Amino acid sequence: MSIDVAPALEDKQSYSELLTDINEISGGQDSVLQSGNACKNCPFNKQYYIALNERGFWKAQHGRARKRIEELEKENKELKAKLRMREQQLFGKKTEKSTKNDKLGGSEKEKKPKRNRGQQPGQAGHGRGKHKGLEVIEQTTEIPEEERHCKICGLPFEDFPGTEDSDDIVVDVKAYKRRIKRKRYKKTCECPETPGIITAVKPAKLIPKGILDTSVWVKIILDKYYLYRPTYRFLRELQLYGADISQGTVTGGLKKIAVLFDPILNEIETKNKSAFHWHGDETRWQVFELIEGKETYRWYLWVFATKETVLYILDPSRSAKVPRNHFAKVEKGILSVDRYVVYKVLLEGGRILLAYCWAHQRRDFLNLARSYPQLEGWAFEWVELVGELYRLNDIRVSKLGNAKAFKESDDNLRKAVDEMQQRFEQELADKKMNGECKAILKSMKNHWEGLTVFVDYPLVPMDNNEAERRMRGPAVGRKNFYGSGAVWSGHFGAGMFSIFQTLELWGLNQYIWLKEYLEACARNGSKPPDDLSKFLPWQMSKQRLRALSKKPEIRTGP
Repeated sequence: MSIDVAPALEDKQSYSELLTDINEISGGQDSVLQSGNACKNCPFNKQYYIALNERGFWKAQHGRARKRIEELEKENKELKAKLRMREQQLFGKKTEKSTKNDKLGGSEKEKKPKRNRGQQPGQAGHGRGKHKGLEVIEQTTEIPEEERHCKICGLPFEDFPGTEDSDDIVVDVKAYKRRIKRKRYKKTCECPETPGIITAVKPAKLIPKGILDTSVWVKIILDKYYLYRPTYRFLRELQLYGADISQGTVTGGLKKIAVLFDPILNEIETKNKSAFHWHGDETRWQVFELIEGKETYRWYLWVFATKETVLYILDPSRSAKVPRNHFAKVEKGILSVDRYVVYKVLLEGGRILLAYCWAHQRRDFLNLARSYPQLEGWAFEWVELVGELYRLNDIRVSKLGNAKAFKESDDNLRKAVDEMQQRFEQELADKKMNGECKAILKSMKNHWEGLTVFVDYPLVPMDNNEAERRMRGPAVGRKNFYGSGAVWSGHFGAGMFSIFQTLELWGLNQYIWLKEYLEACARNGSKPPDDLSKFLPWQMSKQRLRALSKKPEIRTGP
């Protein structure tokens, strides 16, 4: 191998310095090395230059190799962590709830017998449901007349007082064509103002000249926006009952019906904005119609839930303009959210406080434990600390009616919060702390002010689970029918989600409410009713709430 020795010469300040190095290697025994002129053609001198140059080359190669190995090892750990996380997402438990067995030690866990699901042997059951809300239709069965006698002697049986009764539940689904025959009358007077033939008034119709009765529209809307089933699947079910309805008829009808719900949605939005505390979240929603300025079908469904209302907003973007517009006129309040950065726009002006979700913070530690098993012990220590905060806060909230007990439990919670802060500050200061652990603790530190909002506001939950629960239904719908085929359809869907989930908060029967509302619209000439108080839960009387309730004896409001 031919190696140019010039670079080695350039690395030295002078030729004499090289000779000094050689002299040190040889121990100063070769007097020839003392003379620069005599050593220029020395074979040993030339070999030294070559070795010196090779040493620099291989040292640089070794450094690059070590750096590359470190990068590959780091990348390998990250990929393994991602693989474990994907396996957990695909094949692992979908819930983060822990059971009592999970909290026991190994030996205790083996001793505790596994409990079977369902009714336990030896335990008293709750009996059959009474189904008090169902109409009772009596059906009397008799012994055929030719069999009402003794088979031995032939003498007849006599009637005996009373009956032996039993109940069963019947669901009789039937589609039929209702033919309305309006009777006509002929006048018998000579009054010119009175028409010669008088015909009975037409029954109220939701859609003038429409072929579908209000009962069908109730079923269609509930099936899609409360049960999250595609419209075509419901129409296939109707075909089994002999009713063949085209999807175009349904789509055109829904577009006409959509405007009837605008006054209700305006009231829900106004009520929603008047609250002090909200839960917020967002998820993707496909709208298969291109609009100006947007090249994709991806829209976003936002939700803002309070104790009295749930409002969904469909928007083409996931930007800060949605929360900014919704809370533009809100003077003060608290919004529980995840750590999505756009919500921070609400912090401007100090009108809105952001309460960050502890369930998301806890999930960071769980994900770390799943991705890096060697860090599992550290991660679960933090999971237990978060669980302890939940426990202390639950105790505090349960003591709200007792000032002395509340003060004691509040002090315990604040002490635990301070200790947690001290711990993550100490661990962040530790230079030997693992980088993945530090990243989680840095995130906690950056969001600490929002994470601790609940400390000063006991009625604000520690997590944002309420908003995530309200997104589950639409997420099921998105999976079943992919989204909306048009912009108007997407907004109509968001509106119906808002109405049905608000009714759910109040424990009201969506079927009864929708049936009565659409019938009121039909009676009002296919327009929204003038008096909306009968259909807004927060304006209903207790009697009205009870009449619309799913369980009248239990629920009368949130």
